Amino acid sequence: MVAEFERDLISMRTKEGMAVARAKGHLKGKQPKLSVAQRKLMFDVQDRGEYTPTEIADLFNVSRATIYRELQRRRVAFLASCEAHIF
Repeated sequence: MVAEFERDLISMRTKEGMAVARAKGHLKGKQPKLSVAQRKLMFDVQDRGEYTPTEIADLFNVSRATIYRELQRRRVAFLASCEAHIF
């Protein structure tokens, strides 16, 4: 019974801490691997077609998965903006 009470207290404190962090504008989870400037540069390099995704990943010292993930996010944002203009 005491252990359950302690568990509930820990859970409540965690939820309160997360609410405070959210109110302060702190992000939950891992920080992005690429800064905004790096993302723009990566998109420019990719759009020019001079490098493969593997070479781009080596240039920015990130994994290929990070490059593909950023490209997918840009694709989704573009499609969402296109849909917004249609309706």
